[in-house]
Amino acid sequence: MRTEGGRWFNFGRSPRGQPVVSSPAATDGQHSPKEEEPQNVNLTFEQILEAQRWSEASQQLIKTEERLFGEIMEAEALKHHEEEVEQLAEHYRDLEGLVLQTLRQSLTADGISPEALTSAVQAVTQEENQDQQWKQRDRTPPAWRPRHWKKLHDSTLRSLVEESIDKPSTPSAVEQSSIQADVLSMGKQLKDDLLWVVEVVKSCYPPNLDICNFYARLYHQTLSIRLQKIADFGLDDKDCTFLLRWVNEYYPELLQKPELASEIETEALGKLLPKELLEPLEKQYLRKQQDELTTYIGRVLDEAKQKWNKGEEPKREDGCFVSPVAYDIIQLVNGMVTSAEIVVGDLHKAHKITRHVKDLMQRFKIFQNDVIKQNKPNSRSFIKANLGCIEQFRDVFVKKRHLFPEAVRETCLLVLNDMKQSAHTYLLKPVHDVLKPQYRKLGTNEWLTKPLFEKLLVSIEEELQDLRGSIESGHQKLIGQLHREVTAEYVKRLLKGQVKLKDKERQLKAHATIKNNAESLHDLFVRMGSKEDWLKEILTKIAEVLKLQDLPAIQMQVVSLGTDFPDLSEKHVSALLKLKTNLSKADRKTVKETLSYTLREIKPVGTVPFFSTVQVK
Repeated sequence: MRTEGGRWFNFGRSPRGQPVVSSPAATDGQHSPKEEEPQNVNLTFEQILEAQRWSEASQQLIKTEERLFGEIMEAEALKHHEEEVEQLAEHYRDLEGLVLQTLRQSLTADGISPEALTSAVQAVTQEENQDQQWKQRDRTPPAWRPRHWKKLHDSTLRSLVEESIDKPSTPSAVEQSSIQADVLSMGKQLKDDLLWVVEVVKSCYPPNLDICNFYARLYHQTLSIRLQKIADFGLDDKDCTFLLRWVNEYYPELLQKPELASEIETEALGKLLPKELLEPLEKQYLRKQQDELTTYIGRVLDEAKQKWNKGEEPKREDGCFVSPVAYDIIQLVNGMVTSAEIVVGDLHKAHKITRHVKDLMQRFKIFQNDVIKQNKPNSRSFIKANLGCIEQFRDVFVKKRHLFPEAVRETCLLVLNDMKQSAHTYLLKPVHDVLKPQYRKLGTNEWLTKPLFEKLLVSIEEELQDLRGSIESGHQKLIGQLHREVTAEYVKRLLKGQVKLKDKERQLKAHATIKNNAESLHDLFVRMGSKEDWLKEILTKIAEVLKLQDLPAIQMQVVSLGTDFPDLSEKHVSALLKLKTNLSKADRKTVKETLSYTLREIKPVGTVPFFSTVQVK
């Protein structure tokens, strides 16, 4: 039983658990087919109210209002109806209270009657229309006009939302701060209520009132006000992160639930927090993440340095020296930036976390320089392990460039390139020291007449064994670097001009020797892991220049060499042509001019530098 203004209403239960009126009327103004009432039965106003038929009650009052204030024009005549006017005003007050009470039960599963709510909404619409009718009339309206029931409807729902979202929640078993508990409680209530609006309340409203979006705006505004007060409070780092994540991730995900997404225009709602409150929270969060990253990278590098100082060897995996430096740092950077993009809702802002990575890479480079400079017994193994780190870092900066500001990424790649070059130089210098005596015999008469190159190949293969120990990609580049340097040393020794190719026979001999050497060198390095196939072409083209006897053919071959390798200079060409002592100075000049002209007129296709590493006098 429920009472209102001295009247008693009896409620039963529908099959869905929702209260319904025990009156024979099932819908506003309509009768149940099972309980047909004679059409000529007129219910009193009180009976209509008791049946919760608010729309019918409104219609009856409007009809009386029209009769009293529409048909009776003279003020004197109205005096004879004062009692009826007073009763009409009282009935309006009664109906307004009951309609508002029904609206206040909209979000309560135990209190709402969909039929009564539908009738209440219709009554609000009817009264709003009657207000508009009076605005268009040129006469004095009743004292209760305009009634502004639409405003009352909106303000009632606003209060209802505020009360609902502030309901105390059941304590969680998970450890939470009071702020986290409050926000989660409000979020859960918001979700439950909006789902109720979509599933139940929506059917009680006409489509033009767009009630789902109206409720969504009310909840958004109410929640925004609550969160602004929380943000103003001053949050510790955990609560700051939680609030940002809730605003930028959890709340949007909540609204994207299929049941809600089809009914609510989420984009129109905007952000839960204004920019002036979001920015300080974002700065606090990003600064904390940046500090954590800096501290962590520093700790990783310090641990590696301590192991090196203690004389420890890096760990081995599958026979290769490995370091956790790159893997640990990469995992943290990837996780932090990916998470930050979600927390602050913007990848560009998340980049602030990694803007100091370039400074940390410089620290890594300084550590490697110390390892090389001090050249301890375990330095070579550490450098081999570092080559793996360099490859891992490079992959991240190339393949996951979105994690870094572009300027930071480019700087880090330059640092890594410097580190790779210094590591290669450190590891390869002992190899070149061993091979130097055999380098000196290249390009000499002895080189043309004795199998010196085979001895060089044997020595190279022996030295290559000592270079093992880096991960495959790092080792491959190291071997490729040695392949380039040995080839450059070969060309340099040849261009020094110690051998004089006075006639065609000796030139053909040189051609065959260089071609054989090129094949043997290529086969050895490819077998050892080098991918620098193009180096064979350089020696082959040089050999062709030495073989050719006709000037036009020599011109074409030199142009071909220069087009493929634009760093081929006139000095290199002069040194090469001087080996053919039967070629006149004028012919050499012609060849060089042809090359210069071609390189000016035709954009070279080659981009790989080689001859710039070959010094000639």
